[in-house]
Amino acid sequence: MPAAFDEMNDAQGRVRESYANFAQWMATTPPEVIARKRAEADLAFHRVGITFAVYGEDEGKERLIPFDIVPRIISAKEWQRVESGLRQRVKALNAFIHDVYHDQEIIKAGRIPAQQILANSQFRKEMIGVDVPGNIYAHIAGVDLVRADTANVSGEYFVLEDNLRTPSGVSYMLEDRKMMMRLFPELFARQAIAPVEHYPDMLLNNLRSVAPVGSNDPNVVVLTPGQFNSAYFEHAFLAQQMGVELVEGNDLVVRDNTVYMRTTDGLRQVDVIYRRIDDDYLDP
Repeated sequence: MPAAFDEMNDAQGRVRESYANFAQWMATTPPEVIARKRAEADLAFHRVGITFAVYGEDEGKERLIPFDIVPRIISAKEWQRVESGLRQRVKALNAFIHDVYHDQEIIKAGRIPAQQILANSQFRKEMIGVDVPGNIYAHIAGVDLVRADTANVSGEYFVLEDNLRTPSGVSYMLEDRKMMMRLFPELFARQAIAPVEHYPDMLLNNLRSVAPVGSNDPNVVVLTPGQFNSAYFEHAFLAQQMGVELVEGNDLVVRDNTVYMRTTDGLRQVDVIYRRIDDDYLDP
């Protein structure tokens, strides 16, 4: 059974190398200063409306996003290994999805029982034999990682779950980073930190890459279920950051097998839809 992993200190209680600068800063910063800046962060998040809801708890009462002034620090060497593994994993997941809708070699080989796939509520018979551009079914993946000590490795990474349909949470990470840089600029001056603010540009390029052939300037939209969804802030945030329209189902119409968006100037063709709606709630 994996044991809990201490990110900051090793088994002997020594501060890990990647946390050395932070530990020194923490030891020399008065607690009241840290508490004041934490309160400032909560107030800023509240003013901007950076919240999320957990359904089933207090009727979906909105909460401020989690913000921890103690960062999770991953060394460049460690991150290269994690990134390489995640890239490999997402490629494998796409290969798996392609296989179950085509040759089903994984079933023939007996690796996974046929009923476990074919009887799954998410298996879509309509997709059997359908080819998609680049054989990519999951263009955006949210892979949840946890870290634990094992018998052989200290701090080994494990995948908790793969979120391939409507992964959520990246906007909170981006806002947390922005807040950390605003409140604690001295921490970022002490060591080189990999940037994350280019994520919206990467996402937009990813979405544009799957536009139909011949779309020189593809029109991308973010499809949201609406303002009462728990992740609505993120939907609006990503649309704004990418410079694209945020739409709901009523904003779209299909004419001659082509999707259009209603605008004040009439209908405008939509080339790519980044849908943030679960499968079961999509319009028929």
